[in-house]
Amino acid sequence: MPSHPDDTGHYGIALIKEFEGFRKAPYKDSAGVMTIGYGTTRDRDNKPITINHPDITRKQAEKFLKRDVTNAERAVREHVSVPLCPFQFDALVSFVYNLGEGNFQKSSLLRILNSGEFETASEEFHKWVYAKGKIMPGLILRRSAEADLFNHDIRPEPLESST
Repeated sequence: MPSHPDDTGHYGIALIKEFEGFRKAPYKDSAGVMTIGYGTTRDRDNKPITINHPDITRKQAEKFLKRDVTNAERAVREHVSVPLCPFQFDALVSFVYNLGEGNFQKSSLLRILNSGEFETASEEFHKWVYAKGKIMPGLILRRSAEADLFNHDIRPEPLESST
């Protein structure tokens, strides 16, 4: 069994919050998926968010975030067969949080990573910048931040969403 960190660290959570941003009301994300809070797509009963979902507080959004991060962590642990350092784990959790386990499971990033080619795997983040067939500037920035974190090229001060 490969060695992985137990939990997503501060940098990983800050990265997710920074790029997801906080939204108290339901909205469609760039892929057209109904979302709320810090990018969650499921309510407390695990039903899809709808346009009629009531507004939520930051505290509720934090609970959804924790649940969704836990699911992303499980996916990384389950599918990555090589040992990861904390920064690599955090970067992959952010990636899975945003794209979902299915996309991660079939990605060349995962295949290359599991073959032990860490440097080449880090370049794969940059391929995942499309939503509905269009390149999204926000995804370019997010993938760059995830690749930097994966490569331990982190910012001196983690950013938190101010929204």
